[in-house]
Amino acid sequence: MKITRYTLPVAFVLLAGLAGLTRSGDEKTDVKETSIAAPNGVTVKVRMEGPYTADVPLQVVCYFKYTPEGAKKMTGAPVELDKELGGVIASLRERGEFVGDEGETLLLIPPKDSIKAKALLLVGLGDEGAMSLEVMQRVGRVALREAARLGVSRVAYAPLIRDQGNSRFGTGDVAEAVVRGVLLAYDTEKRLQKEGLAKEFTLEQWNVEAGAAFFDDTVAGVQKGIEEAKAAAAKRPSNPYAKSK
Repeated sequence: MKITRYTLPVAFVLLAGLAGLTRSGDEKTDVKETSIAAPNGVTVKVRMEGPYTADVPLQVVCYFKYTPEGAKKMTGAPVELDKELGGVIASLRERGEFVGDEGETLLLIPPKDSIKAKALLLVGLGDEGAMSLEVMQRVGRVALREAARLGVSRVAYAPLIRDQGNSRFGTGDVAEAVVRGVLLAYDTEKRLQKEGLAKEFTLEQWNVEAGAAFFDDTVAGVQKGIEEAKAAAAKRPSNPYAKSK
């Protein structure tokens, strides 16, 4: 997996942002949402909001591998998101510093008075033509492990696939795959914790962001993803990872 990090020029901005990762709280809003219980005490919420308004410790968004033609197709949420950030995402992509290879990640600390999220994780989807639901499940896994590394309990996720001009898979199918990846990766984290092989980390809430036209399909996909993850986790071996010496 290719991992990159981009540090904003002013050091105190980075330090202040990281210090606030665990302090972000939900605000009282009129945002439409549906909450669904998932294994290991996780609540998955489908919320009708964009990545630039979610008040969470970590916001996750996805991008296909950069091409000038792909950049011209981009509309909606990713455009508004980058506008709030002063164009930093476009600059990184145009310069080849965040290309968007599959599994590539880049963590940003948003400038003050930009978006509400305390940290923003960009995850690469790879070539648009190679997109698959298996790729989306891996995206969920990558995002969860980054959340574990940061120690954040609430995460919001927006695929931004339709906004990049791609409608190969239904929004429900994408949500199903990502949620399955997230929950199975979290199941692994909890099992590792029980054996003292991972640091303590609790995911309380995973938000899936959806537009009005795709809200119901996303809810249905999330429900399927939860059931699939539950069934797959139940089939995992119960014996310890580490063998006795």
